[in-house]
Amino acid sequence: MKWEDQRSSSNVEDRRDEPAAGGGGFSLGGGRLGLGTVLVVLAVGWFMGINPLTLLGLLEGGGPAPAAPVSSHAPPAEDRLARFVSVVLADTEDVWKDIFQRSGGQYREPRLVLFRGSTPTSCGQGQSAMGPFYCAADQKVYIDLDFYEVLRTRLGSPGDFAQAYVIAHEVGHHVQHLLGISQKLDEARGRVSQERYNALSVRLELEADCLAGVWAQHADQSRHILESGDIESAMNAAAHIGDDALQKAAGRAVVPESFTHGSSAQRQRWFATGLREGTVRACDTFNTRNL
Repeated sequence: MKWEDQRSSSNVEDRRDEPAAGGGGFSLGGGRLGLGTVLVVLAVGWFMGINPLTLLGLLEGGGPAPAAPVSSHAPPAEDRLARFVSVVLADTEDVWKDIFQRSGGQYREPRLVLFRGSTPTSCGQGQSAMGPFYCAADQKVYIDLDFYEVLRTRLGSPGDFAQAYVIAHEVGHHVQHLLGISQKLDEARGRVSQERYNALSVRLELEADCLAGVWAQHADQSRHILESGDIESAMNAAAHIGDDALQKAAGRAVVPESFTHGSSAQRQRWFATGLREGTVRACDTFNTRNL
């Protein structure tokens, strides 16, 4: 992926110097999960996932906790990986600003927070083991850059474009928030069966896959960012984190009714749809029978 000569975003907060809060495990249903276990189970939750803070029940009392004040600053210029993330974020800003303007709207840029270990958010305490995630309450994307090592070694997805796909996906959730799409899913929580809610979650995640593809198409048309092997890298990532692939990897039977993100084939298909069509309309997974 070509990115070296592109502009960086001013919307990056570096909290990596902040001391991490909390211990080495996570409370869940009265039990205690170690970091390694949570990492294996949740490292893929970043990929078009509902906010993992909500999914894991880490929010005490069921509501968003106010984010505590933290100090942050722009990442140092010599930090190559942080600069890469900042360049990708800037590219998504350019693409989505243009798309929104063409439709008569105005794009509100999200902020991206770099952290280590854990950090307070307006959705609760964020943890590295959740993988990258988007918090609609403060309109920020959160990422511990160590996740990219997980992406490379555990999810079999090395390469710059696979890393960029992570950011583009989370920004896709921000786009869904601005369009009022994700709020509809939140409103359905508790009013529909778990199976129905899972099905709605799949549609939300596949739409975010498609929106990542929309970004890639526009970015490549404008700045020719894609190189040989980049699309294959993204497709490989999608194949590794489909619900069916994860269930098989865990030695479990494949149960479509339990899917929350979509199968490997579905994720690949919807990313490819966004990449091919390049429009938000083409990504409407909620009004199609064929996922």
